[in-house]
Amino acid sequence: MTVAGRDRWQVAVSQRDRLGESPFWHPDERMLYWVDIPALQVRRCDAAGGPVESWAMPTEPGCIAPAASGGLVVALRDGIYRARSWGGALKALAHFNYDTGTTRLNDGKADPLGRMWAGTMYEPRDELRAELYSVDCRPDNGCGGKPLVELKAGSAVTANGLAWAPDRSTVYWADTTNHVIRAWDWDAASNAMRNQRVFQQFPAKPPRWTPGQPGYGGRPDGAAIDVQGNYWCAMYEGARLLQFSAAGELLQELPVPAACPTMPCFGGVGLQTLYLTTASDKRPASELASYPNSGCVFSMRVEVPGLPVNFFID
Repeated sequence: MTVAGRDRWQVAVSQRDRLGESPFWHPDERMLYWVDIPALQVRRCDAAGGPVESWAMPTEPGCIAPAASGGLVVALRDGIYRARSWGGALKALAHFNYDTGTTRLNDGKADPLGRMWAGTMYEPRDELRAELYSVDCRPDNGCGGKPLVELKAGSAVTANGLAWAPDRSTVYWADTTNHVIRAWDWDAASNAMRNQRVFQQFPAKPPRWTPGQPGYGGRPDGAAIDVQGNYWCAMYEGARLLQFSAAGELLQELPVPAACPTMPCFGGVGLQTLYLTTASDKRPASELASYPNSGCVFSMRVEVPGLPVNFFID
């Protein structure tokens, strides 16, 4: 295992988010997109670090994905929505059978064939009520032009860490609250998931642990995959980003200049810039003093390129 220095990171976006999430690099626009969930904002900026553009949402944007025909797909508290352009009208694509008073959509992205996936978060965090859905709006989905909605997994608390292997044989999904990342064999054409297994199980937060104390490595949040099939995982409250091989071997531990990294993505020239969103919301003053750039988007150069973002198809 390699342990890199924290000084490899640069501040890519200095504007601080409360809870930055769901970053992706748009290869045609050469822009970085992401969300600030509690601030109800979708954000973007260009590769040169220009001004941040923000787009207000009616409820929490848990995740976003680019659409092949233009615009975005946005997962809000109560369902999946489609916008044909930046700042455009939001049209509902799918709603789900959960109580929006206690549950909202959280982490998600488009799969390699163009379906939109999103998982839920059960906000009381005391029962296994979170689920994972896919929404297929492709013209050939067999539903006569209507979205095909499928429940893919459940029995979680906080959906996170969604990713697919480069050969499309494996899907990963994390439950942040329970400190676990699971994997399934995945058939891309049929969208079938089989052979559920634990990919990584991390130690729980020690009793009476408080931020700044040693003895806790964080819990798995958002994730990304590189071209070699390695799984990169942000460890919330762990101030680190981990890289695992497809076999589950820990390859790298990258200290992060924020206690609460949330999600990585790859972008830039050759997809060799690793971007990382972070959180500052409700963090103790002592932690923010130690990590003054909490909430910023960071970047660093990597040798192994990442996979490009998947586009939603409708």
